[in-house]
Amino acid sequence: MKVLIIVTFLLVCLVFYFIALFNRLVKLGNHRENAFADIDVQLKQRYDLIPQLVETVKGYAKHEKETLARVIELRNQAVAATSIDGKIAAENQLSGLMEGLKVTLEAYPDLKANKNFLQLQEEMSDIENKLASVRRFFNSATKEYNNAIQTFPSNIVARMFGLSKAPMFDLGADRVTLDAAPKVSF
Repeated sequence: MKVLIIVTFLLVCLVFYFIALFNRLVKLGNHRENAFADIDVQLKQRYDLIPQLVETVKGYAKHEKETLARVIELRNQAVAATSIDGKIAAENQLSGLMEGLKVTLEAYPDLKANKNFLQLQEEMSDIENKLASVRRFFNSATKEYNNAIQTFPSNIVARMFGLSKAPMFDLGADRVTLDAAPKVSF
């Protein structure tokens, strides 16, 4: 009778131990999935933010280019004007544009496109750094999960429930392409 109680107790302890191992494997799997969700968040931010920033910079650079082109055009018209009325009209237009440009330059001593380009560069760098960080976190969670399902005795529980080794976030064959910085063109 005493032996039966001891054997039953050991079996119950063994069942609870296997339950604890299974629960640990489930938690590690969920931790890995959560880590990948962090990668998705950063990728979505990259996909959403970068094109918006590029378009903003392109738009502002276009505005500056158009303004400066208009100043040059009006200057050329003033120089080329042969009649007094033509010179007055051209100079009035140029003066009006220059006054507006002067106010803009006094308020903003340097052209804004430079700052926008720098901001774009900083944002892109920040996103890429965050992506690298969450990929490392994901690979760490995957390594922890893989270690748990491959080591004894949790590997027995993993096999019983069909859990297998999970892949790391690897750049694989596209490594050469993905190692290069994202190309931004204007």
